[in-house]
Amino acid sequence: MTRVIPVLLSGGSGTRLWPVSRKSFPKQFAPLIGARSLFQASAQRLSGPRYADPLVLTNADFRFIVTEQLAEVAITPADILIEPAGRNTAPAILAAALHLGANDPDALMLVAPSDHVVPDAEAFGRAVDQGVPLARDGRIVTFGIAPTRPETGYGYLELDGDSGDSPAPLRRFVEKPDAETARAMLAEGRFLWNAGIFLFTARSMIAAFRAHAPEFLQPVEAALAGAKKDLGFLRLAPEPWETLPDLSIDYAVMEKAGNLSVVRFAEHWSDLGGWDAIWREAQADAPAWRGVIADARSTAIDCDNVLLRSDDEAMQVVGIGLKDMMVVATGDAVLVAGMDRAQDVRQAVTALKSKGARQAESFLRDHRPWGWFETLVMGERFQVKRIVVHPGAALSLQSHVHRSEHWIVVSGTAKVTVDDKVSLVTENQSIYVPLGAVHRMENPGKVPMVLIEVQTGVYLGEDDIIRYDDVYARI
Repeated sequence: MTRVIPVLLSGGSGTRLWPVSRKSFPKQFAPLIGARSLFQASAQRLSGPRYADPLVLTNADFRFIVTEQLAEVAITPADILIEPAGRNTAPAILAAALHLGANDPDALMLVAPSDHVVPDAEAFGRAVDQGVPLARDGRIVTFGIAPTRPETGYGYLELDGDSGDSPAPLRRFVEKPDAETARAMLAEGRFLWNAGIFLFTARSMIAAFRAHAPEFLQPVEAALAGAKKDLGFLRLAPEPWETLPDLSIDYAVMEKAGNLSVVRFAEHWSDLGGWDAIWREAQADAPAWRGVIADARSTAIDCDNVLLRSDDEAMQVVGIGLKDMMVVATGDAVLVAGMDRAQDVRQAVTALKSKGARQAESFLRDHRPWGWFETLVMGERFQVKRIVVHPGAALSLQSHVHRSEHWIVVSGTAKVTVDDKVSLVTENQSIYVPLGAVHRMENPGKVPMVLIEVQTGVYLGEDDIIRYDDVYARI
């Protein structure tokens, strides 16, 4: 049996679930529902006997997060394509089709965002099974979600007639409607939510671009021809890629194609497109008392229909007398909004960016291929960080022009190189790295290594770094 190849789209700007999701670490990588991230849950859902190893499309900033999170759930990707710049879903999907089609033009591809919630993986698998014969016959299959409410935050698919539970031809795509139109479409019964999930052969998608969006073909083919292998990733060539239009697959191809079929999926699904969706999702199994969803670090007093959430161990959130509100706190930002304004959260990101606020796009915690660090204290001419290094990982061999560093190991053992001297620094020991010294930090152990770094100097920016050797091939 030919297995379906999942193609996981994993880019995004992370604005609708700010402040937990940001450009530097968007929502698919965060554990918003349960212990696993949405990306991990998506990869697990699209694994098993009917699926081949996944192809992942992401950008350079997320490449090591992707590999780390896949390793945590024991999934090995077939390949990871690195997009040089965000150009929406049309170029990404064409790149995947050309890449897979070079080996097998009839490869069955299931393109899916990596930030959706689908609790019943087997039911979704059966829906995929319904679409496979159609895809083999040259159809492009899209999956429509049976609507449960007059939702204005989703696009819709209008079916060509009432097909019940059988696949049906698609009459048209419908943009996000207003509330009155959404209620009318729900009552009519021929409209499904557009999940943005597609099944097709590589041959069919390449032909669709050739017929409806030929301007994409040459730049994407050139980006693939000039692609370079890098530590197991395939980096698409940036020059041709940057000439591509920023366009979704719906606008570029799907709305023009005449060979689309829809498979209805009537089980639970959510794209978690706002904090109101997180609030609904938390109540999917058991409705909360008075509609209150509060995590362990939050307390609700005399509240109705509220979401209270703290993603910081040191931050307690308390709501008193709130109604139809959401309060979401991290270590450096707090969102307070009416539940009916969930789709306006992206306005907060725009406003913060205009003020030059770091919180618009970045976290205090910065993820790196070797682990992560977070700033604890920053002042004039000094900065204190907590650094966590994965077992077996190493930072680059580097030096700084403007700062010196003190390292204090609080857990594990660090192998430290300072110029021509190599030392093992264990728990409760420290070492000094003078300004200009060539140095490296490694974790030779089998458990995460944690240290406190104190930087002093006239300039403490992350760009004050000269790399001499780096296992992660960074510049």
